[in-house]
Amino acid sequence: MPPDSTGPLLHVHNVSKSFGAVAAVRDVSIPVYAGEAHALVGENGAGKSTIVKMLAGVHRPDTGSIDLAGQPLDLRSPADARAAGIAVIYQEPTLFPDLSVAENIAMTRPPRGRFGMIDRHRAARTAADLFARLGVEIDPARPARGLSIADQQIVEIAKALSMDTRVLVMDEPTAALTSVEVERLFAVARSLLEQGTAIVFISHRFEEITALCARVTVMRDGQHVSTDLMADLDVDEIVRRMVGRDLSALHPQRTAAPGEVMLQVEGLGRDGVFEDVSFTVRSGEIVALAGLVGSGRSEVVQAVFGVDRRDRGTVRVGGQRLRPNSPRAAMAAGLALVPEDHRLQGLVMDASIQRNVTLPRAGSLARVGLLLGGAERRSAEEWTTRLQTKYHRLSDAVSTLSGGNQQKVVLAKWLATMPRVLIIDEPTRGIDVGTKAEVHRLISGLAADGVAVVVVSSELPEVLSLADRVLVMREGRLVRELDRDEATEESVMFAAVGQGPQPAATAASAATAASAATGKSEPAPELEVSR
Repeated sequence: MPPDSTGPLLHVHNVSKSFGAVAAVRDVSIPVYAGEAHALVGENGAGKSTIVKMLAGVHRPDTGSIDLAGQPLDLRSPADARAAGIAVIYQEPTLFPDLSVAENIAMTRPPRGRFGMIDRHRAARTAADLFARLGVEIDPARPARGLSIADQQIVEIAKALSMDTRVLVMDEPTAALTSVEVERLFAVARSLLEQGTAIVFISHRFEEITALCARVTVMRDGQHVSTDLMADLDVDEIVRRMVGRDLSALHPQRTAAPGEVMLQVEGLGRDGVFEDVSFTVRSGEIVALAGLVGSGRSEVVQAVFGVDRRDRGTVRVGGQRLRPNSPRAAMAAGLALVPEDHRLQGLVMDASIQRNVTLPRAGSLARVGLLLGGAERRSAEEWTTRLQTKYHRLSDAVSTLSGGNQQKVVLAKWLATMPRVLIIDEPTRGIDVGTKAEVHRLISGLAADGVAVVVVSSELPEVLSLADRVLVMREGRLVRELDRDEATEESVMFAAVGQGPQPAATAASAATAASAATGKSEPAPELEVSR
């Protein structure tokens, strides 16, 4: 829909916001038109989250204004934002686990019955209608606890749609959705656009941005870089503006020089999950576990580390056999695991940055049972500096950091243990192209220093650029091992879906079908260097 000739529906006008001495946003303006999706892009820490929180009423701008339909808003709370017609879908779901799905959706505007009591039947009917509109099947009466991340995100979307929304802010809403769910979400978004709703869309997936958005604003280091029609830019130009440099060397090339076997897994099995998994990883080598969602990749590495149960098989680190189901024994042997869900499994969100970085080594930093603050601070400072982590104070809660910087804290936490074997599950999920480049260089540098690295990733370009060997899993079993020279997107995908090589004419269709099975949209060609 073309922009309204009378001007933008939402206008973020010359806003600035500082937290202490740190200027998070400086003099940023963003015009968002009715009936138009507007992409807001930038590296983690560029200021996008601060803009979102100002629109949500969580933060108030120090200077500048936020105007809606030409009238300035004074958003002092999230309730003010909702009353103004601004709804925000955050990257991380924020549901009440012990309430039902319907109750979560009705939380902001509960339907009332007789004597002012909440009408739960009407709330359930409303939730069912919203899910039907989204094209998904979720029982409104079931508790939110136990929902998958994808289903939690769908509930958040339904919650936002239950309000009379004039501006919908979507902050990484598709990070945990399958390709089918993304298409359903976009169908709903396009129907809202046709009704005149304005959408602010934040994503690191450029194929989604180009598919949905008519306009794009680029931010860098808290400042506005540019606002353009999407049709006037290509992805390479957007990336250059985001990071301020050319990313032609995004994926580092290196020559592997593997040494002795450092990790040896033999006959690993867990009833109903995976069976007879055996592989080795040498020092200085990067081995990737690839496969479709549900193939057992993450479950295997969790069992190797001892977080999940294994019913049979052995794990050795440096020749030392590990006691099963004991993360403590794994850590003592020099094994480290960076989990897929860094917020839930990798961080204590209310604890400080320095406490999170030093948690696995608290005992070694203590004297006579007391943790020494100076030693803790120096260690945390060393590792956050090495990973170029952006923060205000080490004493700040890790929840105050952007998603990419939280990921760096998880990496710092485990790298500080000086592991002999490092397992990283989805190392760059949800982080921007510049941070991805840093993480890739870091992983390659660790291998060059002799660390044995296991990478679990759903991103085939990432797997192919990093790995010396690719191990493909299907239905809980290792089905193929590919050296760097023979690993291609086609060979990995054919092994993952149980097909043999096909003629070139049908390879694209097979890859498309496989991408739907993985729960991932097929990346645009120009995105492959950053995904």
